[in-house]
Amino acid sequence: MAMKDYSDEFKADAVALYESTPGATYKSIAADLGINRATLREGVLRDRER
Repeated sequence: MAMKDYSDEFKADAVALYESTPGATYKSIAADLGINRATLREGVLRDRER
């Protein structure tokens, strides 16, 4: 399966959704967005490093 290339806006929105949802898990948010859990996790960790 080929890797998907998500826009910067989509990535930022996904991270913001995760951060703003109390009790959220990577798994639940990723499933809602139709993305891989690891993709979301990497985006959140990268955002926290800034």
